[in-house]
Amino acid sequence: MKYVLVTGGVVSGLGKGVTASSVGVVLKACGLRVTSIKIDPYLNIDAGTMSPFEHGEVFVLDDGGEVDLDLGNYERFLDVTLTKDNNITTGKIYQSVLEKERKGDYLGKTVQVVPHITDAIKDWIESVAVIPVDGNEGPADVCVIELGGTVGDIESMPFIEALRQLSFQVGPDNFCLIHVSLIPVLGVVGEQKTKPTQHSVRELRALGLTPHLLASRSAQPLLESTKEKLSQFCHVPVDNILNIHDVPNIWHIPLLLRVRIAMVGKYVGLTDSYLSVVKALLHACVARSLKPSIDWIAASDLEDDSAKSTPEAYAVAWETLKSAACVLVPGGFGDRGVRGMMLAAKYARENNVPYLGICLGMQISVIEFARSVLGWERANSVEFDAQTPHPVVIFMPEGSRTHMGSTMRLGSRRTLLQTPDCISSKLYGNSEYIDERHRHRYEVNPDVIVTLEEAGLQFVGKDESGKRMEILELPSHPFYVGVQFHPEFKSRPGRPSALFLGLILAATGKLEAHISRHQNGS
Repeated sequence: MKYVLVTGGVVSGLGKGVTASSVGVVLKACGLRVTSIKIDPYLNIDAGTMSPFEHGEVFVLDDGGEVDLDLGNYERFLDVTLTKDNNITTGKIYQSVLEKERKGDYLGKTVQVVPHITDAIKDWIESVAVIPVDGNEGPADVCVIELGGTVGDIESMPFIEALRQLSFQVGPDNFCLIHVSLIPVLGVVGEQKTKPTQHSVRELRALGLTPHLLASRSAQPLLESTKEKLSQFCHVPVDNILNIHDVPNIWHIPLLLRVRIAMVGKYVGLTDSYLSVVKALLHACVARSLKPSIDWIAASDLEDDSAKSTPEAYAVAWETLKSAACVLVPGGFGDRGVRGMMLAAKYARENNVPYLGICLGMQISVIEFARSVLGWERANSVEFDAQTPHPVVIFMPEGSRTHMGSTMRLGSRRTLLQTPDCISSKLYGNSEYIDERHRHRYEVNPDVIVTLEEAGLQFVGKDESGKRMEILELPSHPFYVGVQFHPEFKSRPGRPSALFLGLILAATGKLEAHISRHQNGS
């Protein structure tokens, strides 16, 4: 096994995840099989209980693992299926070591960071690296490891030491270190400054790791003089200094046409909160030679209260919604902005605007339909109103009310399509069933399904028991689809999610032609 380690210096958010993914793509293009590991030095066991505001999107894997959004990049770039063990956290390592200590596995020894924690990290990396993730048998050729955070962080120290030991253990021919660092330009001087990177590399070398390549982030391409200075002071050959300067987007998509998409959500102030949704929209648009223009709308800005407190934001939100070619309401938790989401769903339903509701977005569409069409004014989810007389969305029977982490319905689950005539079935190639990833603890109340369907809402996808609603459609609408699962997690470049593609096709008036063409086998 050969290892490629990607570390970061100076500041966080430089794009270590994209760098690691891109390295994997290059290696894969050379005919090598690649797997990936993301190390997050935080104490959380996983990302399941972390706020999207603080940490970005929680990405869900097939096995139900709630992990860092960078694993989504790995899966999309490399077209692999990772496991929750491909995401290592300080919490997981300490938990495993302490469990062994309680069982007496250390035979009375004093348990310490070195060697017990560092050994656990090395063992975890080596065991996960050989797990096949590309659908073929046998271990991969290369494991790309991304160490989260910034060199010098206290919480990263055990991982740095473990990786130093690993590099010595596997030998120089089987270990490569790429250090991602920042080359800023001071506005007053206008000169590309190498000093921050020099200090970062010096600290890395003091900890026992020497970079083989430098991935230098900069606003503009590096000058040759800057590269020479970096080479001299960082002990890295000039040819091994990679310049990753700013580009419009990571796929280098040509600016062809635009389709305007209204994204109505809770966390629109931090776009990383919906990273996989954005990527899935991009994949779908690229497949149709389109450039997505996403208009972010804070759901709360659409509500009546906003008209009084922030009238300008209210006016802009509604103007943006009404000018969009389609509406998407993604997942989320909590009751903030729920009324605004219902208003967006109602607008799309009544005005024949293509609509896709994901997880909470599906539940919102059910609540709105029950209120507006059935006349159940207080219809709601028990998540938002425990005393509602019409609980159209309920807590899952197997859910936990006492714990938060990993207590939801997570990972890949099967959905059976109920009729070949529905849009979803046609977009999925007339399959009898589909497997998509889930992350939820509330679901549509099975007791109200008959009433909702009699009023015109159709549940075209259900789980294998037939009691859990997975996909809803409004047959009288050109494209009004809600799904309990998260189709964005399995979208790939060149293989876009069927439902995201359907939304974009409907927004551009090409859905019927697309379905007709594929139904005829062309």
